[in-house]
Amino acid sequence: MLPIEILINEHRLIMHTVSVLKREQQKIVATSAVDPNFIVTAVDFFRTYADRYHHGKEEGILFNALYTKKLSEPDGKMMRELVLEHANARRTVTTLEKLKTSYAAGATEALSGILEALKTLIELYPQHIEKEDTHFFYPVMKYLTEAEQREMLRKFQEYDQNFTDNHYKQIIENIEKAL
Repeated sequence: MLPIEILINEHRLIMHTVSVLKREQQKIVATSAVDPNFIVTAVDFFRTYADRYHHGKEEGILFNALYTKKLSEPDGKMMRELVLEHANARRTVTTLEKLKTSYAAGATEALSGILEALKTLIELYPQHIEKEDTHFFYPVMKYLTEAEQREMLRKFQEYDQNFTDNHYKQIIENIEKAL
């Protein structure tokens, strides 16, 4: 098993969550109202699962290993783009959280900002994941020896010992049932 297969598998839950986000966005547009609890859950998912857990492995293990290699210009450029996209997702999640707080305090004008932040996440993640899965992960494995790949897989598994995605799978399934 290649270490990147773990990351690709994690993308499935992120994409599932994006589809739930899209349905909630449509519901918000139809009702002109936001369930603040949904936003709390979405912020937690993207901050904890997508960023700390998933991007933590990408940036903290995979990218760190690749920084020690002489990447081709296109591969180096793509890795820099991916890091910027991760940062954009973090900023958007922080904005979403702030807007939820304003909305919950009665600032109904925050609704349009919430919709815009949701739209950003809904558009960002599919293209980002497609870029990683199709154009980056497999090609960059050529920079790592088999021993380095095995060590990376071990590091991913060690990283995973402190986290389970079952919690987030259950949360997303519960939200989906409520929609």
